[in-house]
Amino acid sequence: MKHDVVEKNVGLMMILIVVAISFGALVELVPLFFDKQTNEPIAGLKPHTALQLEGRDIYIREGCTVCHSQMIRPLRAETERYGHYSVAGEHVYEHPFLWGSKRTGPDLARVGARYSDDWHRAHLYNPRDVVPESNMPSFPWLFDNEIDGTKTGRKMAGLRMVGVPYTDEDIAGAEAAVSGKKEIDAVVAYLQQLGLLIKAKR
Repeated sequence: MKHDVVEKNVGLMMILIVVAISFGALVELVPLFFDKQTNEPIAGLKPHTALQLEGRDIYIREGCTVCHSQMIRPLRAETERYGHYSVAGEHVYEHPFLWGSKRTGPDLARVGARYSDDWHRAHLYNPRDVVPESNMPSFPWLFDNEIDGTKTGRKMAGLRMVGVPYTDEDIAGAEAAVSGKKEIDAVVAYLQQLGLLIKAKR
């Protein structure tokens, strides 16, 4: 009979559904905040350099996350193509993380050092020059735009507040580190460090 009361009262049923979902979410998510595997960086992990950080921001700005994931799932088809599956400890300094789920283009989690700097430059200038069947857009303006480093140090300071271990020297030298660099330099620097700590299979 009590069950009938809940089923016939839409408001009460909605409240109980929200309570049940909230309890389930807490049970699933809260333990992750205390799990070393999800909170501690893997051996050798360092925060992005000033140039890599700017490259990451350009990567986000240009919508690369719309087509490229950075999360290799533990599925044979993905590990054979891209390499070792992604682990949480690789991403503890990422705010926000760029795992993504859209796989229009290849996953880039282990693209670092897989191709030369010149290959990346040619690919970003006109993807079809190196991958004839590519449907990726061109990004020629990256070769013209200079990086404005006036905010780079402030970005690092903000990231330090959420746990990224930037030093005072990193922050103070950030603007100088990107001075005179083009956006293409930053994007290539960012791509070339992706996934190097856990080697990709070739």
